[in-house]
Amino acid sequence: MNALAAATPDLHRLLAGLPGPVSADYPHGQPFVQALSHGSLRVELFVPATSRLGRDIQSPHPQDELYVIQHGRARLRVGDHCGPVRAGDLRLVRAGVAHRFEEFSRDFATWVVFFGPPGGERP
Repeated sequence: MNALAAATPDLHRLLAGLPGPVSADYPHGQPFVQALSHGSLRVELFVPATSRLGRDIQSPHPQDELYVIQHGRARLRVGDHCGPVRAGDLRLVRAGVAHRFEEFSRDFATWVVFFGPPGGERP
């Protein structure tokens, strides 16, 4: 396998690895898996239905996040704003801002790209 292939995440392989390890917050397994990382960049695949909790319990993160919706539909609540997202959509959530996915379809899956310094990028 060449270096590019080794560093390239495979959606189907990542999906097969979900749910992830059991934890106190996720008794049926974590609904995310890391795809790759490089410096301050980290990419995960997040599939909230795999946790079997029926809800998204994530809390604010120290880095900015970019969501690239891969499959399905949901509503993304960011602070006081809530709006629909579907496959192909792109959303930015700034570091430290409360957010979660609501009313997600069973097949909802999104790439999460964490980037930048703790506290987020500065304009």
